[in-house]
Amino acid sequence: MNILLTIAVTFFAGMGAGLGTGFAGMSAAAVISPMLITFLKMDPYMAIGIALSSDVLASAVSAYIYRKNKNLDIKNGMIMMVTVLLFTVAGSYIASLLPAATMGNFSVFMTLLLGIKFIVKPVMTTKEAMQGVSAKKRAIQSIICGMMIGLICGFVGAGGGMMMLFVLTSFLGYQMHMAVGTSVFIMAFTALTGGISHFAIGGMPDITIMVLCAAFTLLWARIATIIANKSDAKTLNRAVGVVMILTSIVILIVNNIS
Repeated sequence: MNILLTIAVTFFAGMGAGLGTGFAGMSAAAVISPMLITFLKMDPYMAIGIALSSDVLASAVSAYIYRKNKNLDIKNGMIMMVTVLLFTVAGSYIASLLPAATMGNFSVFMTLLLGIKFIVKPVMTTKEAMQGVSAKKRAIQSIICGMMIGLICGFVGAGGGMMMLFVLTSFLGYQMHMAVGTSVFIMAFTALTGGISHFAIGGMPDITIMVLCAAFTLLWARIATIIANKSDAKTLNRAVGVVMILTSIVILIVNNIS
């Protein structure tokens, strides 16, 4: 395998995944998987495993930085995480009964629409407004929304971070920074579970590619997270919107390269 090509592909894949993780709490699988499959001719199952392993460290570090800046709801994030993991299984079963192309197109289309939404109609909820909801009500909302996210994640096979950000801001009324921070916190655990499952079933991946993807994703995720936490809500909304739109366009282009 051409080492220069490998470095180039993993660098740009990691850059896209890292920016998506740090700014928008998106899953690295959305960017890394199609690029590894298309340009490095990697087995799809193994490519997803590498993408998920890259997601773990990048999401964990991003969550830590958001936590330091008081932009992470750990309690309700844990509740939602458990529910998401459980209901992803049910969503996966439903997905097995439907055409794969339909699911993939749905995920990309939703990412594009959400990107436009965050630019045109930014989320301007404040942390003070969030405190107006009781702890019990917030916990119940987290369980219900976790069920919905899990079903959709299992159904489309990707887009977990994107769906979490949408639900946290639109249904749970989270402030934008808090929504992204909570999303990456949840994604760290879901990615860890998915990565371990992939490698347990499919065996160990190409270590060089995995290390390069993880390193580049971590680098760009850290840069994006630091910038995001220093930005105001309107700027972060625009950054999230741009990242989502560019990500969906790149995925569409890569998926259509023969």
